[in-house]
Amino acid sequence: MKKLDTEKLEPLLGKMVTELGAAANAALVITGDRLGLYKALVHTPLTSEELAKKTDTHERYVREWVAAQAASGYVTYDADSEKFSLSAEQAAVFADDDSPVFMAGGFYTLSAVYADEPKLAAAFKSGAGVGWGDYCNCLFSGVDRFFRPGYRAHLTSEWLPALEGVKSKLERGARVADV
Repeated sequence: MKKLDTEKLEPLLGKMVTELGAAANAALVITGDRLGLYKALVHTPLTSEELAKKTDTHERYVREWVAAQAASGYVTYDADSEKFSLSAEQAAVFADDDSPVFMAGGFYTLSAVYADEPKLAAAFKSGAGVGWGDYCNCLFSGVDRFFRPGYRAHLTSEWLPALEGVKSKLERGARVADV
């Protein structure tokens, strides 16, 4: 094996550790969304015990989850009160399905990436590809939850009016195909 250049190796290893942490945290985001942990933190700062009680979950797991989320900057921790909360921005990203910047849905698509990895590897060998309908169902729910807020916030107010003549055609009853 060739001698490794540590000046090149160390930044690469640092990037890999960061990427692994982000990948592992994706499962925690899904868990927090699924169990209502983010939503429970929206209006009232809570200790891990209070959060567990409010969400009918086990405190030991909630304590680890909320500490990891605070370390990532996804929730806010107040050391004086030992309580966790969500800022308005964190709530918009993690707890408000109607927010145009809601991101939790996107993490569900990552489940499909891992679940469908064997299909992707087979496609690399066969060249046959993976059809949209052949993906794990979690992809579809993730795509829906990730893109819906943006479409709801921008489609009719910004995107369609930006297309010359499209809005007036639609208002006159034009037919369109969704392909």
